[in-house]
Amino acid sequence: MANKRKSREHGHDNDHAHDHAHGDQHAEIAQSSKPGYYDMLETAVRELLIEKKLIGADEIRRQLEVLDSRTPALGAKVVARAWVDPEFKARLLANGRTACEKEFDISFYDDTQLIVLENTDKVHNLIVCTLCSCYPRPVLGLPPDWYKLKPYRSRAVIEPRAVLAEFGTIIPDDVEVRVHDSTAMVRYLVLPRRPDGTESYSEERLASLVTRDTMIGVVPATIDTDRGQQ
Repeated sequence: MANKRKSREHGHDNDHAHDHAHGDQHAEIAQSSKPGYYDMLETAVRELLIEKKLIGADEIRRQLEVLDSRTPALGAKVVARAWVDPEFKARLLANGRTACEKEFDISFYDDTQLIVLENTDKVHNLIVCTLCSCYPRPVLGLPPDWYKLKPYRSRAVIEPRAVLAEFGTIIPDDVEVRVHDSTAMVRYLVLPRRPDGTESYSEERLASLVTRDTMIGVVPATIDTDRGQQ
């Protein structure tokens, strides 16, 4: 099965979508549930490993610090560079992981690949993980809570335009919406369109316009930086 699954307003080829019912009432994309089975299992296993001295609490702390150091600011720098440097943009679209590693010294945890998707005046890209919460953490850090919830994971595939509208993003009818389903080995990053009126902006200033949500694809990059960071 192809890693990239496209979805248009009236149809898509993502097999996962057929497992979900499309009713008139939509589940709210918000955190409302208590810790689940796997959350409690993770806590129990972690505490047991520490008790058995197989790992130390300091090791967990160090790894958490590494995770905390990964923020959307890294991805924003990558996007801004692509906006101002056509040659880097070409390398980024050809192989996202290699470009990030070589140009920004961003390390990846394993053999996962990073595919960068360019938004254009004809195509708008949206990222989701329908099975769990696979996410480009090396360049964006931890995913937002709503990205991991079932309402987003299912509805983004079935009705992407409706989901985008709830984020305030209205996609014109003549623009195709493509939904990309992340996997354990393939992650995606959206390269948003550069906002109009930013021709004189420095690379650093351009990076300040790029938010986590623009790189997931739920909102466009705009000069108004208050938008999109939820």
